[in-house]
Amino acid sequence: MPEPRETAVYTHGHHESVLRSHTWRTAANSAAYLLPSLKPHMKILDIGCGPGTITADLAALVPDGQVTGVDRVPGILEQARATAAGRGLTNVDFAVGDVHALDYPDDTFCVVHAHQVLQHVGDPVRALREMRRVVKPGGLIAVRDADYEAMTWYPASEGLDVWLDLYRRVARANGGEPDAGRRLNAWALRAGLTDITATSGTWTFATPQERAWWSGLWADRTLASAYADRAVEGGHADGALLRSVAEAWREWGDREDGWFSVLHGEILCRKEA
Repeated sequence: MPEPRETAVYTHGHHESVLRSHTWRTAANSAAYLLPSLKPHMKILDIGCGPGTITADLAALVPDGQVTGVDRVPGILEQARATAAGRGLTNVDFAVGDVHALDYPDDTFCVVHAHQVLQHVGDPVRALREMRRVVKPGGLIAVRDADYEAMTWYPASEGLDVWLDLYRRVARANGGEPDAGRRLNAWALRAGLTDITATSGTWTFATPQERAWWSGLWADRTLASAYADRAVEGGHADGALLRSVAEAWREWGDREDGWFSVLHGEILCRKEA
């Protein structure tokens, strides 16, 4: 097994088709396992905040606290700030940051949260150690990541089989781990965390509106995002293959009996007091 590296290329990039998915995410549909543990006064760090929709939800849930969203890409933080401002939130701020080397003192936050982040980093164990460092004793580390190999759909589609194999190859060539969900518990143990609650959650797309949205964003992502560029540049696919995969997505989306489920691994870790 190759040695982990600190940096990895973010497979998806920030094409509109990617942000279409990211801005759909809420605390309710993406962090439900964490919400019962939140208290109004908490100070929260949201790593890999992207356009800030989950970050803003967390800020609304801790009205007497403070939420800081960090992301490696400065440009996306402008959208995150606009999201928070549009909701009238004053207890949230944003900064550029790298989960491998967080620019915060030890024992700073009550909760450190990361959604769909560890699948894209070069060294997830080091990332978890950094998260543990900046959380207060007795505080929580909350991580949720998809598991691509465990994604399942109906009806069977050779084109989507090709998509899944292609995506996993591209993600790994970029230094990430697309099947991160199943590994979170093991990574947390390797990072020295001991009080770990491991759970799972799903997104399911089955209504006509859900199928159209999910298939459309993946069809567009397959043709026009950074993922598409990296698939071609890395020698994993050519334009004809990408077009056939995009068409498979649209065909699946048109099926009235179509169903797609995304499995996520989740860990909620309490730092020793």
